[in-house]
Amino acid sequence: MTALGANDIVEAQVENPELIDRRRGQIVAAAIKLFGARGYYTVTIKDIAREAGISPGLIYQYFKNKEDVLLLVLLERLDRYWRDVQAAADKEKRPVRRLFAAYAAYCGVVDANKEATILAYRSFRSLDADRRKHVLKRERDIHNLMAGYVEACRAAGLLREVDIDLVCAQLASMAHAWALQSWRFDQSTDLKAYVSQSFDLLAGGFLTGAGKRKAAKLNPE
Repeated sequence: MTALGANDIVEAQVENPELIDRRRGQIVAAAIKLFGARGYYTVTIKDIAREAGISPGLIYQYFKNKEDVLLLVLLERLDRYWRDVQAAADKEKRPVRRLFAAYAAYCGVVDANKEATILAYRSFRSLDADRRKHVLKRERDIHNLMAGYVEACRAAGLLREVDIDLVCAQLASMAHAWALQSWRFDQSTDLKAYVSQSFDLLAGGFLTGAGKRKAAKLNPE
């Protein structure tokens, strides 16, 4: 699955939407593997084509250049956050449960896309200004989605008077740390334990006493 709306952002010579999604997904998967292993600058379109098992010329039917490939890599990851976080949160009715479910889903996307998460930190500045705007807009959409769950906790009297933007930034940073410091966690904890413990650590700082009781025992109410 490629990024939502990507066909409006990255031009393709092919007109069949299903073929575009399938080929771009194939190319993006190959690019993530190579960019993660060797870095963005050293990888060429020929390298990506070889990894994807297609010709370089075929890639140019779906992307103008390598920078478009990187843009789609970053957008696909962000759209996965949006889909998974919203789907998980929608299953819960109570504010703290909803926030925990959203955070757990966010961490789950990081876990499934560690290379892409690290790549986003390393290579965002490799994009030109216009492409960075697309990524930042998508980042802001996800931030606002999380902010809605945090705000619901405040409206229910479960959140102290803190900066909601800062809370959302802390949640995102903690989730990203699962990939950025994966070498540290590989032998010490698993994802489920990391999600529970890190949420408990953060929640201890921004939830009220009532909120903390709801979040107790790693099973928020």
